[in-house]
Amino acid sequence: MKPILPFALVAGLMLTTPATAFDLTEMSADERSAFRAEIRSYLLENPEIIMEAVAVLEQRQAQQQAADDESLVRNNAEALFEDPDSWVGGNPDGDVTIVEFMDYRCSYCRRAHDEVAQLLETDGNIRMIIKEFPILGADSLTSSRFAIATLQLAGDAAYHAVSDALMKLKPSPEEPVLRRLAESLDLDADAILAWMDSDAVSEVIAANHALAQRMSINGTPTFVVEDQMVRGYVPLAGMIEIVDEMRDR
Repeated sequence: MKPILPFALVAGLMLTTPATAFDLTEMSADERSAFRAEIRSYLLENPEIIMEAVAVLEQRQAQQQAADDESLVRNNAEALFEDPDSWVGGNPDGDVTIVEFMDYRCSYCRRAHDEVAQLLETDGNIRMIIKEFPILGADSLTSSRFAIATLQLAGDAAYHAVSDALMKLKPSPEEPVLRRLAESLDLDADAILAWMDSDAVSEVIAANHALAQRMSINGTPTFVVEDQMVRGYVPLAGMIEIVDEMRDR
């Protein structure tokens, strides 16, 4: 049985205040002191009440965050799901769409990379969209510029290969490193390197940053799975569960 407030405290409040209101400002200093002492004593004797209250607060905050995120996704659906400048992989006709905001120098993005690839391979019915979102410094920006330039000049397959390589790249993405990477994939290194600083590439990055700002995204990886936002790394099992929940709606 859950503990209840001391009878004397409840009875005193009923006798000294109207049934429809309770105003501490109408209590005398002695009454307020006694009231606070009763509350303190009660909480010290029943500290589990505090944890119950915290749990309820956290649940309400999570529910509000989910509702706010759904609204953000709905209001930015075209930029998220129909952007012609973002790479689309997996199954283009899949019944569940995942959008990932990622940074090549982000350790958690790297951790999630192979698991997301495994999810796409084993599921076979997921449409995947990548949003280049470099936020971790100059190396992040250089990597994204190289990847986007590859997509614009050489197409989806080349981008996929370059993106995989950049996600696993250990040295800084300096020009000689990127040149060797492009040549190892039989790509035109000169053309891609020359295109990296073009307005077309800059516009994609600027659009992704603006979209992230509108959606209150400030970290990577961040996933949008249909109308649900997943902020941060989630293990493969968790991603599978989220996808299944989307399908069960």
